[in-house]
Amino acid sequence: MRMIDPFIMELDRECATTRKLLERVPDGKLDWAPHPKSSTLGRLAMHVATLPEFAKALLGDGFDAAAAPLDPARSVPERASGIVERFDKVVVEAKAALAQLDDARAMGAWRLSFGPKTLFTMPRIAVVRNFILNHVIHHRGQLSVYLRLLDVPLPPIYGPTADENPFA
Repeated sequence: MRMIDPFIMELDRECATTRKLLERVPDGKLDWAPHPKSSTLGRLAMHVATLPEFAKALLGDGFDAAAAPLDPARSVPERASGIVERFDKVVVEAKAALAQLDDARAMGAWRLSFGPKTLFTMPRIAVVRNFILNHVIHHRGQLSVYLRLLDVPLPPIYGPTADENPFA
């Protein structure tokens, strides 16, 4: 088994859970935010939906965030179902990109920069853990709080919720 394979399996499991949460994002609330300094529900959901896309950048030697053009596909669609559709596409592309990383490439150094400033350099496999998987899980947690505040029933994530208990 290649080093990247357990990460692809974990991405698959986490994305199944993430999709269940994204499916609960209500239409008509995409502009809602819990606080003036907070992102809107639509922007947060779209961020969660598109984060795995970053896996494609790992096929290169790095990524310059300052040089990255704004991707119109990251804009919030009019309907929440568009977020789920985008997520489904992104997950397929992310898994395909990760599948291209052999062990040597997975352990190879990768750089995130903002113009001339290096934000970090680490092995690609560490970027998968820290910048893709953990980052999605972090923002998915935020999304679950947004949905709770909107009184949207939450699906089980790592165990039962107050709304759904598959063990009851």
